[in-house]
Amino acid sequence: MALPKVKEDALTARLAALPALAGKGWLGAARAEAQGRLAAMGLPSRRDEYWRYTDPASLVAAEAVPAADFHPGDEAPAFDAIDRLKLVFVDGVFDPAQSDDLALAGVEIERLAQAGAADIHWAQGLYGVLEARGQTPVQRPLAALNSAHATDGLLIRVTGRAARPIALIYAHESKTSDAMLHHCVKVEAGAELTLLESGPGAARFTKVLEVEVAEGAQFHHIRVQGRDHERRAATHVFARLGARAEFRSFTLTANGRLTRNEAVLELAGPDARAHVAGAAVGDGDFHHDDTVFVTHAAAACESRQVFKKVLMNGATGVFQGKILVKPGAQKTDGYQISQSLLLDEDSQFLAKPELEIYADDVKCSHGSTSGAIDETALFYLQSRGVPRKAAQGLLVLAFLAEAIQEIADETIADDIRGRLEGWLARHASKGSA
Repeated sequence: MALPKVKEDALTARLAALPALAGKGWLGAARAEAQGRLAAMGLPSRRDEYWRYTDPASLVAAEAVPAADFHPGDEAPAFDAIDRLKLVFVDGVFDPAQSDDLALAGVEIERLAQAGAADIHWAQGLYGVLEARGQTPVQRPLAALNSAHATDGLLIRVTGRAARPIALIYAHESKTSDAMLHHCVKVEAGAELTLLESGPGAARFTKVLEVEVAEGAQFHHIRVQGRDHERRAATHVFARLGARAEFRSFTLTANGRLTRNEAVLELAGPDARAHVAGAAVGDGDFHHDDTVFVTHAAAACESRQVFKKVLMNGATGVFQGKILVKPGAQKTDGYQISQSLLLDEDSQFLAKPELEIYADDVKCSHGSTSGAIDETALFYLQSRGVPRKAAQGLLVLAFLAEAIQEIADETIADDIRGRLEGWLARHASKGSA
C-alpha cells in the first residue's frame, strides 16, 4: 500500500539530508533491508496511535534543531567513581583519543564502521534483526531509520564475565549535530556484562541498542540522560532473552526538551527475567516519553516495568506500556507500574497501560497513578524541623525509590541518588538546571 503523501514527503526530505553510506558487506545488506522496512511505513506523525502523546516533528525534520552544548560546572561526570572501560563518542563519532583501549577480559569489542565491511560477522545475525522483530505489532520507524543509516556504533560480544563495566560516553560539541548510533551486544551463555551510558550525544540523538542474552546470561544496563536541556533524543532498546537469562535496564533522565525512550523485550526462553525501569525529573519545557512493549513467549518468565516521573512548571510525562502474553506462556509473572508526582497544576502525565493475555495460568498487573505531593507527610516533616524545600526533596526521593531499587549494583544506585539530590537542590534554590 502506498504511503500517504505527507509521510512520503517527510521521508524524502529526511533521507535527502543524510549522507550516503557504503553498501558493501553484511552491513550493507542489513541497511538495505532496514531501508525497505522504512520505505513501507514512513516516518511517524502525530496521527499514529503510539505518537498521539508525543509530537515527533523535531525528530523527523530534515535538519536538527540547533542546541548549544551544556557545561555542568563542578558536577562530576556520571559513573566517574566507578572502575570502568571508557568508550567515547563525540557527536556520534567514536573518539579513540578520549577512549580506553578496546581490550577487556571476557569481551570482544569492535567498531561498527570498521567491522561492517566484512562478508561474514557474528553481528549479521543481530544487527537489525531484533529491530525488525520489534516492528510487529507496533511500527517503530525511527528504529528502522537508524538501522538503515547509523554511521557508527559498537559490536560487543561477551564470552565470560566482563572484568569491569563498559561505559559509553556521548559528548556533544556541535550545535547542529545529528547523530545516529547503533550498538549490538551478544551475551553468550553464562556470561555477564554491565553496560553504562551517559551524556547528551548530539543536538538530535537517535540510538538503537540490540541485545541478545543467551541461556543463563546476565545483562545490566544503566544510563543517565541529562543535564543538557536543549537536546532531543529518540532511543530504542531491543532485547531477546533465552532460558534463565536476566536483563535489567534503568534510565535516569534529568532535563531535555524532548526524549522518547522505547524498550521492546522478548522473553523467548523459559524462566527468563526482564526488568526495565526509569526515573525522570523535569522542569518547564520538558517532554519525556517512555514506551515499553514486553512479550512473554515462554513459560515461567518474569517481567517488571517500574517508571516514576517528577514534573514541575508545565513539564509533560508520557508512559505507554504493554505486556503481551502469548499462548503457552503459562506461569507468567508480569508487573507494570507507572506513576507521576506533579509539583504544580500546570504539569501533566499521560499514561496508556495495556495487558494482552492468551494464557490462563498467569499473574499480571498494571497500575498508573498521578497526583500531588502528600501534604500530610510534608506537614509531618516540617513539624519535626525540616524546612519545606528539604522536606519536599525527601518525599520526591522516596517516591523515586522503587525505580532506583531495580539497579542491582548499590554503588551505581548511590551515584544515581546523588544526581537526583543535586537536581532537586538546584531547582529548589533557583528553579533552573
